[in-house]
Amino acid sequence: MSDKTVTLTSQNFDALVLKSDKTVLVDFWAQWCAPCRLLTPTVERFAEARPDVVVGKLNVDESQDIAGRFGISSIPTLLVFRKGALVEQSVGLVSFEKLQQLVPAAQPSVVRA
Repeated sequence: MSDKTVTLTSQNFDALVLKSDKTVLVDFWAQWCAPCRLLTPTVERFAEARPDVVVGKLNVDESQDIAGRFGISSIPTLLVFRKGALVEQSVGLVSFEKLQQLVPAAQPSVVRA
């Protein structure tokens, strides 16, 4: 895992995601999930490119309570939070470009058509 990403767990999720003043991207993944492993370099590249966004990875096998709280039934799933509120989500593999579009959509200055 990149030093630019944060490992999220049941113990730190609320503090690092829901109570954060920053925009937070959460990657729900599992070790056995091939698409999750394929998405990892994209998420790490995004974390490098966007230091203004907290990028966290949550292993659904180790934190089933958090995955259940957000209704995660397919992985990889990306959720974007802003000031503790869920504002965007994406399920499945995404390109770096799509990821860039997903996160700015969480910003209040962006108007969606």
